[in-house]
Amino acid sequence: MEDLDRPREVAGSAAGILRILQAFGFEWDGEVVRQRDRSELYVHALETLRARNLTFECTCSRMQLEDDVRYPGTCRVRPTASAVAAATRLRIEPGTILFYDRIQGSYRQDVAGAVGDVILRRRDGIFAYLLAVVVDDAAQGVTHVVRGADLLDNTPRQIYLQQLLGLPLPAYAHVPVLTEADDSKLAKSRRSVRLDSGQALPQLLAVYSMLGLAPPQRLAAADLAEAWAWAIGQWRVEKIPKRLNVRVRD
Repeated sequence: MEDLDRPREVAGSAAGILRILQAFGFEWDGEVVRQRDRSELYVHALETLRARNLTFECTCSRMQLEDDVRYPGTCRVRPTASAVAAATRLRIEPGTILFYDRIQGSYRQDVAGAVGDVILRRRDGIFAYLLAVVVDDAAQGVTHVVRGADLLDNTPRQIYLQQLLGLPLPAYAHVPVLTEADDSKLAKSRRSVRLDSGQALPQLLAVYSMLGLAPPQRLAAADLAEAWAWAIGQWRVEKIPKRLNVRVRD
């Protein structure tokens, strides 16, 4: 459970996520792991990088950087004011990260040119998603990552950090996300549709279709267990399209 940003967490949201996953037939092994309980792992990773002079402290505010597409390296080249709260950034050196995504194909990025020195811990002391997800995947022995294509461009900086920490590289598969005509995520649009536990089967079948599985008509009268058993048997990552050609009606 990614719950690092405690001040912004909505009360009851984590339990609600688990309830909806269960209602849709998802299963998991063992107890739910929560990032809020894993600070020691993140501190250890950060200290490992700091000991190798791979990090620096940054006092730049969002307002100071709002006109910059990438971090300009302001605090990298000058000492920070000790009395000011500082974020911890990772020193990113020029060079191309290339990896093969099982759905999107080959993807490359010069992380230094794209985003610059990334934040590992914010000024308020909260660890960044980047550090947490890399540490968590390795600690849990994750071998395959399947997630939305909106995180594709975030992957090279994760690989960069994995390499510095000597962690294994998972296999990545970034599935297409539903978008508006302007490519903005439908999930953040006023026209997004909430998951409905009372409509779990028809909503699952709609997603199966989007993922290239072509569910038969008989599944409309099936139960969740039967629908999942069919989908698992039919699952082929090569069937998933790079983009979804779905028209959303007003």
